[in-house]
Amino acid sequence: MQDLVQSGGWMMLPILICSVVALAIVVERFWTLRPSKLAPADTVPQVQALLKRGLLNESNLVKLRDSSPLGRILATGLANARHGREIMKESIQESATGVVHELEKFLSTLGSIAAITPLLGLLGTVVGMIDVFAAIMIHGTGDAAQLAGGISQALLTTAAGLVVAIPAIFFHRFFVRRVEEITVELEQSAVHVVDLVHGDREAEPGDKA
Repeated sequence: MQDLVQSGGWMMLPILICSVVALAIVVERFWTLRPSKLAPADTVPQVQALLKRGLLNESNLVKLRDSSPLGRILATGLANARHGREIMKESIQESATGVVHELEKFLSTLGSIAAITPLLGLLGTVVGMIDVFAAIMIHGTGDAAQLAGGISQALLTTAAGLVVAIPAIFFHRFFVRRVEEITVELEQSAVHVVDLVHGDREAEPGDKA
C-alpha cells in the first residue's frame, strides 16, 4: 500500500485523506441513521396510552423528548397542543426541520468527496504525464520500459480517485434515500398524533400510524 502511494506521487496524499474521511462518514452514518434509534416503533403507542390516561404532564414530555428524535418532535407538538391544531403542526414542523438537518449531517461532505476525488486523480495523471514528456524531451524515447513505468505511475492516481469516488457516490445516494424514508416515517407519526390530540382519531393504545 505504501509503495502504491509513493508511486502515485504527491497527489495520492489528498486522495488518501479523502478516502479516510469518506470511510469515517460512512461508518458514522450507518450507526446514526438507524430507524430503530430515530423512530422507535413503540413511541406512538406510548403517546396514545398517555393521552388515554391523561398523563401528558411535564415529566412525561421530558422523557418523551429525550427518548429519540421522533420523541423530540412529538413532545414539542404535544407541549403546544393546547394552542390549537395549527400551532401544534407549526411547532412540529419547526422541530422536524432541526431533526432532518441532523440526519443530513456530513452527507454534503460525502457528496463533495465523491465529486472531487476523480478530479484529483485526473490532475495527478496530468502532472505525471507532463513529467513523462519532460523526460522524453531530455533523454529521448530509447528506454521503452522506463516510459511505460512512468505512464503507469501517472495513471495510478486516476485509478485511485475512481476507487474512492465510486463507493462514495453509492453511499451518498444510499444515505440520502434513507434520510428521505425516515423523514416520511417521522411525518406520518407526527400527523397521526396531531389527529389523536384534536379528535380526528380515537386514542387506542394498539392503534398504529
